[in-house]
Amino acid sequence: MDNLAGIIMAAGEGSRMKSRTPKVLHRLCGKELVRYPVDLMTRLGVERIVVVVSPSNHEAIKALLGNRVEYAVQSAKTGTAGAVESAKSLLQGNFRQVLVMGGDSPLVQEGSVRRLIVGHLESAHQMSILSGVVQDGQGLGRIQRDQGSQRNVLGIIEDQLDEYRDSGEVEVNSGVYCFQGDWLWANLAKVPANSGQERFLTDLAAIAVEQQDPVTAVPSDTAVEVQGVNNRVELARLEDVERQNIRERWMLEGVTITDPSSVMIDASVIIGQDTVLLPNTMLLGETVIGADCEIGPGSVVRDSKIGDGCRVTSSALEEAVMETGANIGPFCHLRPGAHLEPDVHLGNFVEVKESRFAAGSVMGHLGYIGDATIGANANIGAGTITCNYDGKDKHRSVVGQGAFIGCDTMLVAPVSVGDGASTGAGAVVTKDVPAARLAVGVPARIVDRQ
Repeated sequence: MDNLAGIIMAAGEGSRMKSRTPKVLHRLCGKELVRYPVDLMTRLGVERIVVVVSPSNHEAIKALLGNRVEYAVQSAKTGTAGAVESAKSLLQGNFRQVLVMGGDSPLVQEGSVRRLIVGHLESAHQMSILSGVVQDGQGLGRIQRDQGSQRNVLGIIEDQLDEYRDSGEVEVNSGVYCFQGDWLWANLAKVPANSGQERFLTDLAAIAVEQQDPVTAVPSDTAVEVQGVNNRVELARLEDVERQNIRERWMLEGVTITDPSSVMIDASVIIGQDTVLLPNTMLLGETVIGADCEIGPGSVVRDSKIGDGCRVTSSALEEAVMETGANIGPFCHLRPGAHLEPDVHLGNFVEVKESRFAAGSVMGHLGYIGDATIGANANIGAGTITCNYDGKDKHRSVVGQGAFIGCDTMLVAPVSVGDGASTGAGAVVTKDVPAARLAVGVPARIVDRQ
């Protein structure tokens, strides 16, 4: 893939999405549409990637992609040829080959594009097209071929031309192209404008044929790859296809999914071998699950890291960490900043926020721990609450190693309970409890152990 540049067309308004969000920033399986071609080109080793944006979506797309790519602004609605022309000043004369893709076709596969590029290089043609054979080509440009034995490509017919609308199997354009760079830049200006002053990249196929330069159309691996997103119905349809692809991929990698149709796994999720996903479970965002875990039923895990051998039963995690052997649930809620070290156990109806439980600590039932540090092997009784907010500021609570916190204890932060210390049931702790001492009452006072 040496000396290959990439252009991703992402300047379209996407008016049919009926959204204030730019079309290419809508998500499919938790991942923005425009990230799919960027990631694909990155995996292919494309040396320089230029994303063509509009004045209205430039900042939003740049905020997402940052410095991974370069940007070219298509200042007017000049069609796909105008979009590619916007990148000319960045790429002309620097790359022998140019790969062009749309920003709204998330299911295009790396294998298909790789075959397109290899075939393009081997044939030394000026233009190569990734095509797909579908049953219904409505909304897609048709590949037009001659009737000779070679079935040579003559051009691409836009769907708007009623006389070319037909039923049955049809070869269509995917919107993925590979060009000889010098030829592309020399011929873009020859693309005619329609009545709306838009110029379409598809017309380059006919221009190449007129110049007696053959055009290659390489069929995609699957028909669904050529489908783009123009509205939310199509977005949902493609998401359904991709979610099934994701589930099947992880099952083939050694993950058990007992009821695949009820399980949702986002594109960026990573799952370890021999993990079991039970029904109605959702793994979202940048979540990483270790090996030999059991997640579900009915668990939701977002942007979290779960180590090997963990169990998450009917619980929710967001931006949280569970280390090896930790287990929670049912009905736990780990909010952002929750961190469970190895072998921590949290039982039903426990909520944790911005807190760390050290190895072996236990909170078996019903309570809230916020802005706290819980020591190793501490036992937190049912009904315990850290009173971490005074109406203006958040304050921390510290529970020492091996401490025992009695049922219904209120820890009024900032406060600490020393190593091996205890609190009695219903204690309201407003002052620090020394190590190995007992605090009881409201407000709590230090007493001798009986």
